[in-house]
Amino acid sequence: MPILIILMGNIFDIIFVNPLINAMVAIYHLLTSAGIPYAVGFSIVGLTAVIRIVISPLLAHQIKAQKKMQAMQPHLSKIKEKHKGDAKAQQAATMALYKEHEINPAAGCLPLLVQLPLFWALFHVIQEIVKKDGITYINKAVYSSSLRVTGNWDTSFFGLPIGQSPSELVSTTGFLIVLVPIITAALMFVQSKMLAPKVKKDAVKKDGPDDFATTFQKQSMYLIPIIIGFAGWTFSIGLSLYWNTFTIFGIIQQYFLNKDKNE
Repeated sequence: MPILIILMGNIFDIIFVNPLINAMVAIYHLLTSAGIPYAVGFSIVGLTAVIRIVISPLLAHQIKAQKKMQAMQPHLSKIKEKHKGDAKAQQAATMALYKEHEINPAAGCLPLLVQLPLFWALFHVIQEIVKKDGITYINKAVYSSSLRVTGNWDTSFFGLPIGQSPSELVSTTGFLIVLVPIITAALMFVQSKMLAPKVKKDAVKKDGPDDFATTFQKQSMYLIPIIIGFAGWTFSIGLSLYWNTFTIFGIIQQYFLNKDKNE
């Protein structure tokens, strides 16, 4: 079993981790050759932007699938009410509804499953390169000697060490460091708000409770940003830099998707 785990880890590194390291180092060398300061931090931003752009069609498909499922919630609530206590009838009516509107319930999940290994690999890469011995880790993974990193490996970003978390820095930098997780949570809330379905006032029963899906969506809009904000407080600033960049690109993509829908 340990041999199998090691083998799977090596395969994961070859397929996901090492290509990301090489891409990030290539961006780093481009930035340093251009004389741009804080090259390590900006290479994280650059790699995150490239990945977000590359997988944007996949994410757009996921968002559209989620929107379709959200639009079906009122119909699903009616089905549950109509066939209350009859699970088979509910399932048959639900499948008929999906078939009528050409909806695949798994369409919103499959793109996420494809993205997870990539996200985990990027998380691992950033976690390693921001360490003091990040150069050693990088130089073991680069494909070419021309990509090797030598000299000063400055892991600061506008004066903040991206290898440390806000919780570790608060005693030395002051309370303003709390803005890092606050910004992370705020960006996540904006994206969640943009993804949330618009519910018409006349579609909501004044004297009736919301169904489970609607209640869960409302709670998630506030709960998930709080969880992400707490993660931003305990994780390294380098990871927050990645997450915030990814979220900003998500907000921009969602804006254009919503704009196209309205037009």
